[in-house]
Amino acid sequence: MLYDAVDEPASLDAAALQAAYERELAAVVEAEGLDAVADETGVDRDRLAALDGERADSDTDVGQLTLSEAAAVLAVSDDYPDAEAIVMEVRDHLLLSMTTGVVDVDILAANLDHDLTGQEVQQAIEGRNPMTLAQLAAIQRFLAERNDR
Repeated sequence: MLYDAVDEPASLDAAALQAAYERELAAVVEAEGLDAVADETGVDRDRLAALDGERADSDTDVGQLTLSEAAAVLAVSDDYPDAEAIVMEVRDHLLLSMTTGVVDVDILAANLDHDLTGQEVQQAIEGRNPMTLAQLAAIQRFLAERNDR
């Protein structure tokens, strides 16, 4: 469910972790059908099609899909809980990882290549601002590496 897309996220860079998220989403789109997923989630069809590398539009950045959009895609499948439960579980996982690694939002912001302030990281994790898949991958990767020390 995104945060568990790979067994050892610390062993990957953020781009590889994001690619694992994208594969998880692509599997749902393939199984459920592009049009059905687009209709049910409201996510732009071209953005969903970009999950499939063969149909990807070079101008579409899948990493800009938000956590909420990704959760909505996963929730289309009977193999996943509803979108809200997915989002809450991802946020809980991040917060627990921050606690375990004794990491605050300022440390996270300083170690991410996403030009976010600590406040913006906090708002993204809390859901007050959207969090992209690229940001989620960078945050999860940093926390996993920190907790593996």
